[in-house]
Amino acid sequence: MTSLDVQSAAVVDDRDDHLDDDYALNPAFVEKVVDAADRGDGLHLRELLEDLHPADVADLMGFLTSEHRAMVVLWLPPDVLAETLPELDDGIREEVLERVPAGRLAEALQELDSDDAAAVVEDLEDDQRRIVLDAMPEQERAAIESSLSYGEETAGRLMQREVMAAPQFWNVGDTIDHLRQQGEDLPELFFDIYVIDPGYRPVGAVPVSRLLRSRRDVALTDIMEAVTEIDVDLDQEEVAYAFEKYHLISAPVVDPGGRLVGQITVDDIVNIIQEENREDILALAGVSDQGRDANVLSVVRSRAPWLLVNLFTALLAASVISLFEDQIATLVALAVLMPIVASMGGNAGTQALAVAVRSLAMRELNRNNATRIVMREVMVGILNGTGFAVLLGIVVGFWFGVPMLAVVIGMAMIVNLTLAALAGVLVPLTLDRFGRDPAVASPVFVTTVTDVFGFFTFLGLATLILL
Repeated sequence: MTSLDVQSAAVVDDRDDHLDDDYALNPAFVEKVVDAADRGDGLHLRELLEDLHPADVADLMGFLTSEHRAMVVLWLPPDVLAETLPELDDGIREEVLERVPAGRLAEALQELDSDDAAAVVEDLEDDQRRIVLDAMPEQERAAIESSLSYGEETAGRLMQREVMAAPQFWNVGDTIDHLRQQGEDLPELFFDIYVIDPGYRPVGAVPVSRLLRSRRDVALTDIMEAVTEIDVDLDQEEVAYAFEKYHLISAPVVDPGGRLVGQITVDDIVNIIQEENREDILALAGVSDQGRDANVLSVVRSRAPWLLVNLFTALLAASVISLFEDQIATLVALAVLMPIVASMGGNAGTQALAVAVRSLAMRELNRNNATRIVMREVMVGILNGTGFAVLLGIVVGFWFGVPMLAVVIGMAMIVNLTLAALAGVLVPLTLDRFGRDPAVASPVFVTTVTDVFGFFTFLGLATLILL
């Protein structure tokens, strides 16, 4: 077996010790950590934690109690603690930060890029933040304070100020010599060298891979590529859209004067895309991300408001049913069948809504193609409604032996599925038009439309045709 094989086997064995095949933490490993923390065996804890990736340490924190976390944090080396802090869930990070001495925290933050350090400092209480920043060197403190001066969820807050820039009169050899001289002062992660003019404005970028393949005497301006500049005040969701649309690995961030002030790399964008997707999914269900450590009362408080809204919409649907009490009493089959119409409409509306919200988020649905998309969904609603009307009509005809009842429920099915498809597109479009998040409020409106009109259409048609 070669030395490479031995090293590879060691890595696999180490991974198998604390990770399952799906890269989730092994429950047996978590138990070992809990046991060591219960015994106060710090040396064993350090031995267990020393080979963990910071992301796995952050994952581990989510499975531990507050007391166990305090013990784990105590035995984490400063560099591992530094890389773990940005990976933690917000609630857990705030708790951990309360337990880390200011001096140790200041030391750990110096190991991070300015964007990650700013994200951690942002979670500190004002007094603790002041103490930690005062304990940091002037340059690192200024970079963090500058990042925090930008609005939340903007490119300025997301960017890292460490960036590799080269004047436009340099050649490949000048740039490579500079990189070697800078050494530890270079950004921890960068993919491009930004070529700047005398006003420190980016005029192009040279990928590191192209730089290394080029001759030393080649001018940077001869091999540079055009760059997609990101405005420092641009919303992070717009930044993520630009990265996805143009397949960017990194991008320069510029101030209102066009001067280079930082860079955003794709690793930050992956987090933003996941965060935005998670928020949209939760918003569609009317809940917020409470995290693994949320207590019962906080979860109740976050969910109760939307349940209250749903209660009022349910009462509205019930009031429609109450208008037809006599008809339902005369033909009990109406009470049996009317939930089917509303339920099918609700599901059809949810399908159209999910597609519309996703299309709005991906900028695939706007005023230029809105009419075409609306008409498409209406046709889908009509065709689905017709198909299921025939199927349900046959079932109802054999079930109750009343042919006209089958006709009524079939007609109601077509109408409600068409209205559901229409509402599923028009509601999020309207909310987006007025600057509201369509993922948050759309489900309530669409459900109200399908329930109210589903009951009213079915019971109204039954009254006109059967009674």
